[in-house]
Amino acid sequence: MGGYLTTHVLDTARGCPAAGLGVELARIDGAGREVLRRLVTNADGRTDTPILPEAEFATGTYELVFAVGDYLDACGTDSGSPRFLDLVPLRFGLSEARHYHVPLLVSPFGYSTYRGS
Repeated sequence: MGGYLTTHVLDTARGCPAAGLGVELARIDGAGREVLRRLVTNADGRTDTPILPEAEFATGTYELVFAVGDYLDACGTDSGSPRFLDLVPLRFGLSEARHYHVPLLVSPFGYSTYRGS
């Protein structure tokens, strides 16, 4: 099996998956930043398909941008004006053809991520 990329977004303040959160994937290289796709998380806080499917996988540097501010607004969460968190970018490298899972744990005033399985 070749490489692919998935994510899972959890709202740690509300204790639930972050459904309806926009996610953008871009590839970063010498020519700049190329947006590959835009997806929205489902009821489980995941995208319905891999963010980067096996057929399109290539090693390199990528960036996920999570639309946390829009998600928090849709949930009715007051996080100040301007928001403390709005777009949350995560830049990372994919060095070999395998499954990469990049979860995001988010609340109105903080987030964390890690390389999952």
